Amino acid sequence: MSREGGGKPGNEAEAHAAEAALIAARKAKAARVRERGENPFANDVTTGEKLVDLAAVRARFESVRGEGGRYDATLVEAVPFRVAGRILFLRSFGGVVFIRLRDRTGELQLYCEQGTLDGWDRLDDLDLGDLVEAHGKAMATNKGELSIRAEAIRMLTKAYRPLPTKTSFKDVESRYRMRYVDLVANPPVASVFRARTAIVSGLREFFDERDFLEVETPTMHSIIGGAAARPFLTHHNALDMQLFMRIAPELYLKRLLVGGFERVYEIARCYRNEGLSTRHNPEFSMLEFYQAYATYETLMDLTEAMLRHVDAKLAHKMPAEHAAWAASRTWSFERFVRIPMSEALARAAEAAGLPVDVTQRVTADDAPIKEWAKASKAKGREIDWANFRSGAKKCETPGERMFCAYEYLAEPFLTRDYRNPDGTKSAPVFIIDYPFEVSPLARKKDAEPSLVDRFELFIDGRELCNAFSELNDPEDQDARFRAQVEKKARGAEETMDYDADYIRALEHGMPPAAGFGMGVDRLVMLLTGSSSIRDVILFPLLRPEAIGAAP
Repeated sequence: MSREGGGKPGNEAEAHAAEAALIAARKAKAARVRERGENPFANDVTTGEKLVDLAAVRARFESVRGEGGRYDATLVEAVPFRVAGRILFLRSFGGVVFIRLRDRTGELQLYCEQGTLDGWDRLDDLDLGDLVEAHGKAMATNKGELSIRAEAIRMLTKAYRPLPTKTSFKDVESRYRMRYVDLVANPPVASVFRARTAIVSGLREFFDERDFLEVETPTMHSIIGGAAARPFLTHHNALDMQLFMRIAPELYLKRLLVGGFERVYEIARCYRNEGLSTRHNPEFSMLEFYQAYATYETLMDLTEAMLRHVDAKLAHKMPAEHAAWAASRTWSFERFVRIPMSEALARAAEAAGLPVDVTQRVTADDAPIKEWAKASKAKGREIDWANFRSGAKKCETPGERMFCAYEYLAEPFLTRDYRNPDGTKSAPVFIIDYPFEVSPLARKKDAEPSLVDRFELFIDGRELCNAFSELNDPEDQDARFRAQVEKKARGAEETMDYDADYIRALEHGMPPAAGFGMGVDRLVMLLTGSSSIRDVILFPLLRPEAIGAAP
């Protein structure tokens, strides 16, 4: 029976040698299984009695579960079950061996007794991490632990490599690289990815119930469009074409509005050739939806309802985990704030003790930056003045300067400035009415053409989504595409190309509409309290690992 472990290796060479010895010992056990005429990598699990989920076994006896989770041994009926799972724990006490199994639904104990288990000696071939099946009858131990008294047990899959201990597998890069181990060694990690599935299911449920049509649009584009970002390049050999991996599905989804699909959504895989951070990954998932005969105000109402619906769905599917995540939240869905960017900027400048015209004056050579820095610091606001000034000098219009000032003066302090009614948690903030210069696809406000009907939602200091009333005037869109091309010619990298087909589509008439985009990964981060986007992506992009080539 497994007795793996021992002292910590003194160096990397010793660690590799110790691991090789463990693998060799496990391979020897697999060889013994083959010598008996059995397969240590069996695939006949569909024959015989039906496999029962471990959670279903527990549910069968929920009525006799008492305080502290103890089961009354006198009330647990000896019902037969066939179960399977991975061995997490294996301990021998003389003529009794306890084995802890885990399957996709939960965990359960096998009680193996020498006098009643057929093939007792074969337990010596089992190790932590092996996958096994067992036949037996339900029982409860003297300590009230629900168990299966095993009458037969066999190996389904031999694990050549040992599972890590709870404390040995904490290196972040190793966890990301070997997610298949991380999911087994760290149950909270598996909970996050189950939550992700529930969240995506909740999003689909929300839109399907409102008569939105889920669609799929191309992931390879011939031009750059739908967002301002640097793309990944690829090449189509048969057509001899350079293509771009999509940075957003927006322009294709709006073509569908022209075609009469008045409510559409897509959960789209997107790719942006940009830097890595706790909030950015080159490959990510985005929800975009478009609704005809709606405005950005319609979508703010819909966004609030959508987030509350998904959070409630998560609470229903994973009540225990959701309760823990909710208890640690520093934010609340209790109240959403809607505030124009100009007003948010003015409030932030006042709170930092700055003049109202700081946006215009920050680029001047005689701007009193040191005095402003001193004043803002005295108000408890650390502002990155060097980068603010550098960014402001690159701005060409008043709208660009206002957006730059907002990003440095207001956005970093949204969680402090906007709270729920009792002030205990931060409130989600819709920043609305953006300068048109930084919103090339959004519709200008009728009353103030220098602004557009656009919002971004910030929760817990993170931008979650972006939405606006759509621009459906082909001549206006033509002019904005041309402005993007001119910026590209001046050296700007994150710009869109001129999309002549999209202009042609608009010339056929697109109904007044509003559109929305949200990073699904960021939503999962928010609802599960994850600090990095890599914690919610099963296999995040990493540099290649040198693990040796095949012989």
